[in-house]
Amino acid sequence: MVHQTQASFASTTDYEEIGSPKSEIRQKVCLLGSFSVGKTSLIKRFVEDRFDDRYLSTIGAKISRKKVDATHHTFDLYLWDLAGGEDFQHVTKSYLSGASGAIIVCDLTRHETIEGLVQYTQLLKELNPTIELMFVGNKADLEDERQITNADIAEIASLYEVPFILTSAKTGENVESLFTQFAINLEGKI
Repeated sequence: MVHQTQASFASTTDYEEIGSPKSEIRQKVCLLGSFSVGKTSLIKRFVEDRFDDRYLSTIGAKISRKKVDATHHTFDLYLWDLAGGEDFQHVTKSYLSGASGAIIVCDLTRHETIEGLVQYTQLLKELNPTIELMFVGNKADLEDERQITNADIAEIASLYEVPFILTSAKTGENVESLFTQFAINLEGKI
């Protein structure tokens, strides 16, 4: 369930789907957050429908691609998995350039990762005040280890008027919903 609070990369071509034309729009979407919050795992679950328990740190950026149907358009999402780290200032601004949106992820089992929601939001809004954002609390399957509450995320989401969703890349819970809702939110800006 997505919780609601109060593009230069796009290009359009027409194609037929079930007898009705839908326009296809390419969008660059960056996934940001501290190290080991599950950005790579969310993308892998969404694109390949698989999960790997082994942690491999992303160096720089890794780009994946998948199409998502929204209400009136099909979005060809280019998902930029950006390296996480404690010093978010070192995220190369060129990686963020041209992004239509960003998904900012925190780890529900590590309270310190919630700071990334604020830090990355401020950085992104400085670069592009109209960028579409969504907050994600990942690792929802680890209920007994949880250190971040829904209220914690809701408070920050309300402050920046950004929707949020809780996911588990491991079980797949809400992963498809995350990217589908994000595409619908992008569509609302067209």
